[in-house]
Amino acid sequence: MTTAALIVAAGRGLRAEGDVPKQWRELAGRSVLAHTVDRFASCDQIVIVLHPDDMHRAAEFPACLCVPGGATRDASVRAGLEALTRRPPDRVLIHDAARPLVPHAVICRVLDALETAPGAAPALAVIDALWLGTDGVVSGTRDRSNLYRAQTPQGFQFPAILAAHRAHRGSAADDVEVARAAGLSVAIVAGDEANFKITGPEDFARAEERLRTQMDIRTGNGFDVHAFEPGDHVWLCGVKVPHSHGLKGHSDADVGMHAVTDAIYGALARGDIGQHFPPSDPQWKGAPSHIFLEHACALARELGFAITHVDCTLICERPKVGPHAASMRSEMARIMALDVDRVSVKATTSERLGFTGREEGIAAIATATLVKA
Repeated sequence: MTTAALIVAAGRGLRAEGDVPKQWRELAGRSVLAHTVDRFASCDQIVIVLHPDDMHRAAEFPACLCVPGGATRDASVRAGLEALTRRPPDRVLIHDAARPLVPHAVICRVLDALETAPGAAPALAVIDALWLGTDGVVSGTRDRSNLYRAQTPQGFQFPAILAAHRAHRGSAADDVEVARAAGLSVAIVAGDEANFKITGPEDFARAEERLRTQMDIRTGNGFDVHAFEPGDHVWLCGVKVPHSHGLKGHSDADVGMHAVTDAIYGALARGDIGQHFPPSDPQWKGAPSHIFLEHACALARELGFAITHVDCTLICERPKVGPHAASMRSEMARIMALDVDRVSVKATTSERLGFTGREEGIAAIATATLVKA
């Protein structure tokens, strides 16, 4: 089943104060919205609904589809759902941009519940006493039994929630209200206190503290070597580069892409290319290396990690990498669904020493950094 994330970021967030809306304020060096988007890296597609005045910032999320929102939250959600009809998913997770710390486990619980329910949403049971107040004085109490604090993402079977929003008239507090008005049953799954909504200025300090103490950062490295053989080109980081020789290998021998792939596997502690794609298996004979890299990226997302940066160094005398480096970065970024400024490709020589100095082959070393979403 395919899953889309719809992130609502069209509000102005006035209660959070500051010079810009809260989704654009920095949190640990990145915007709140960037942190939120990372949490849904494992989804098949991501739609971000922005305020019309913010559409110029869509370029900051090249792997996402950004659409302008409406005057109300439900209008913005409707705009995002309509955008998804171009490539309809089976399920959609609708999430507030102001909840940048949603744990991967909460997302998984919502998706698991959607296996048997048309809708599912995380919530926390109300445990405090509830009062009514008049003019600053307690004027009554309310029973807290069966009361919950709603969170997002609120997940639904896509056709059902699309129809519900199209039929809904008037405003709605959230998508559960829209779904229930259409007669859809919504399962409650366990939320998490970490999944709080940034509302006031004090919430930024709280979020910064959680990021400092809970962030799981992984670093992996990869190294690969391929010898030259007769040919007229080599594949390097997804780009076909003319050369007096080819590279020898069971696949297309893209030494740079292999090193990056192994760096990702290493950060995940999930072995190497040879374990996932054995060279003894004839189906991988001559295979394009983007298959391996896409598998490593998908595995990272499946395990709840966002790839934040990769750095690849190609070691050879020739061919000259400089003229092709920009294209290599662009292609690697496309395959990995990353911004180009998160992908580094550079080259060096070995000063005519060793097998690379004798122009017998090319080596590559790579580093990948992953962060638990």
